[in-house]
Amino acid sequence: MTENIDHDRLFKELISTFFIEFIELFFPQVLEYIDTESIIFLDKEIFTDVTAGDKYETDLIAKVKFLGQPSYFVIHIEAESGARSKFNQRMFRYFARLDEKLDLPIYPIVIFSYDSPKTVAVNNYQINFPDFQVLKFNYQVVQLNQLNWRDFLARQNPVASALMSKMSIAPEDRPKVKAECLRLLVTLKLNPAKMQLISGFIDTYLRLNKIEKEKFQTEIGTLIKEEKEEVMQIVTSWMEEGIEKGIERGIERGIEREKNLILRQINRKFGQIDMELETEIRSLNIEIIEALGEAIFDLDTVEDLQNWLDNL
Repeated sequence: MTENIDHDRLFKELISTFFIEFIELFFPQVLEYIDTESIIFLDKEIFTDVTAGDKYETDLIAKVKFLGQPSYFVIHIEAESGARSKFNQRMFRYFARLDEKLDLPIYPIVIFSYDSPKTVAVNNYQINFPDFQVLKFNYQVVQLNQLNWRDFLARQNPVASALMSKMSIAPEDRPKVKAECLRLLVTLKLNPAKMQLISGFIDTYLRLNKIEKEKFQTEIGTLIKEEKEEVMQIVTSWMEEGIEKGIERGIERGIEREKNLILRQINRKFGQIDMELETEIRSLNIEIIEALGEAIFDLDTVEDLQNWLDNL
């Protein structure tokens, strides 16, 4: 389940960390005229749709030099996790406003990461009349659900390792794809921070059920010894992180239960307290909540309770 995943943040972090690798994987022709040492990431732009009243933020804007030249151009990348109507029009508006502000050539790219629909995404915006074409604005598209993960198995590229997890995958292949993503990752010999970024991306988008996990372990067992050991280190770190998160969630639930218990006791003793006072009590840390649990027996009125809180 991915309902609560911050897709924009994950994709922006991946692509900004491995920007050249992303370009190399999907747009190798651009590497022929880009100065890879000149990349400057610009602040995001916030645009307001005056008709709908909605605000939109650009995802990634990179200012780069033409190879061997002093002049710059802009690569604008949008990561879209949903198929939205009139997105092509929004891309044109981004382009027009960036063109107006930056006054530089703009190379627009969209990476579509949604699972469905499977239909080929639109890659242009047009304004036509019966007698002539006013505008045809084109942008590059990477539509992950149109790509076959098997085509990227041999690509020594960290972005391939991550994005294979969002490509077209048959349900029965999910455990194998996760194992292959990690196999490719450990062969890249990245630093620990970059390894963690990609392994976390993979685990976020390829969460396996119990049966799939068993098949995943079988797939890991087929790897060569060195790869298997490194992949198992990643899997172990996932398990440890999961245990830690489980403990944290358990502690948080325990604290919340204790606060609810104290509030029930207060309401039973003094009658229903107002929301402002309840909010103040819920904001207390666990040590003070425990002290309040003992002090409540010596308090006779809501005023006594408020005085006790004021004297903390």
